[in-house]
Amino acid sequence: MILLPLFLVIILFIVLFSVSNPFYKQERIGKGGKKFILYKFTTMNSDPQILIHYFKNNSDEEKYYRENHKLLYDPRITKIGYFLREFSLDELPQLFNIIKGNMSFIGPRPIVEEEIIKYGSSYELYKQVRPGLSGLWQVSGRNDTTYKQRVEFDMFYVENRSFLLDVKIFSKTFLAVLSRKGAY
Repeated sequence: MILLPLFLVIILFIVLFSVSNPFYKQERIGKGGKKFILYKFTTMNSDPQILIHYFKNNSDEEKYYRENHKLLYDPRITKIGYFLREFSLDELPQLFNIIKGNMSFIGPRPIVEEEIIKYGSSYELYKQVRPGLSGLWQVSGRNDTTYKQRVEFDMFYVENRSFLLDVKIFSKTFLAVLSRKGAY
C-alpha cells in the first residue's frame, strides 16, 4: 500500500510518454526449473524492427547482445524507460512475484530459457533456490560484469546462502541502486 502512489505515477508516465501497456511480462525460470511469469514496468518499445535495423548498422553490438542478452545503449529503451532502469524502478512489480512465491527478495537473477545453456552444469545448482529481486550479482557490478561472472556470483550465492549473506546483500542493494552503477 505504501508503494501504491509510486506505482500509479510510474504507470501514468509510461502511458502518457511512451507505450500503452505499462507492464512487461516475460516467462522466466524459477526454483526447481519451474517457469513463471515475471512482471516489470515496460521500459522498451516492442517493435522488433528497431533492433533489426540497429544490428544492420552495428554488427559488433549484435555479437555482444547474443553473448550477454543486454546492450549498453539499447535503441528500444524509451525515455521514461532510461529513468526507470537507472533507479531500478522498473523492477518494482517483481514484488508481486515475491508475494506469489515465485521469487524471493534475495537470490540469483531470474533467467530466461535461452540462458540455461550459459549456466552449464551450474544450472542444477541454480534451480535449488528461488530467484531474487536482488542478489550478489546485482550488488557486485550488475551489467558491468561478464555473463560468466554473473553465473559465478549466482553459484557462490547458492552454495553459501545464509541469513547473514542475505542481510549483507540487502544492505548493499540500496547503495547499488543509488550509485546506478551498471544499471542499463
